Amino acid sequence: MTNKVQLNASTQLANLGEELNVPFLKLLGVRFLSAEMGKGEILLALKPEHTNTWNVAHGGVLLTLMDVAMAVAARSGDPGDRSVVTIEMKNNFMQAANGILRVKADTVRRTATMAFCEAKLYNDQGEICCMATGTFQFLRRLATKTADGERVINNDQRKDE
Repeated sequence: MTNKVQLNASTQLANLGEELNVPFLKLLGVRFLSAEMGKGEILLALKPEHTNTWNVAHGGVLLTLMDVAMAVAARSGDPGDRSVVTIEMKNNFMQAANGILRVKADTVRRTATMAFCEAKLYNDQGEICCMATGTFQFLRRLATKTADGERVINNDQRKDE
């Protein structure tokens, strides 16, 4: 089995995955691929505005992708469907990243209040470019706004204790 993504960087991703309803992630063009049973997967086709002066993915973009994928994994394993916030994150940059980037994340352990996750980011050649670990705290969902500014109440699925 290979981790290669069979797309080229100019491919339109409109029909691949879903757009996440987070303004910053919409701006970047992050695509959601899957979330189930403590696992999450996202994708980003790099554009010139995602790169640094060496014409490779900016480290901030890579950190964002790792953070988002691990948050997706943490939320997908929570039976209460709660939100999460990042408490801590460590990342190792292993090589420059280009092309279409795929991040696969797993929840290593979940407690009543936190999830401990890990993620790997692959380039379109299937090579690992960076790895991360992160700690996420579960929170009740609060009212938020959509990218259009519309207020949305997200009911928390947990029973009051």
